[in-house]
Amino acid sequence: MRRAAGHCATGAGTVLGGLALWRWTQGVELPVISLPKAGVVLMFLGGAEILLGLFRAVRR
Repeated sequence: MRRAAGHCATGAGTVLGGLALWRWTQGVELPVISLPKAGVVLMFLGGAEILLGLFRAVRR
């Protein structure tokens, strides 16, 4: 259960970080990457991490 909880906590932090990037960096422009788009990618990755943690919790 410890490993599953760690995945869920990491995923939640990643989702919150991605949400912050997506929500509050709309006007920031960088030459290489758009910060709001990076935030969306981080939210998806965090969601996948949460799903992995839930899968591991259910499987045990």
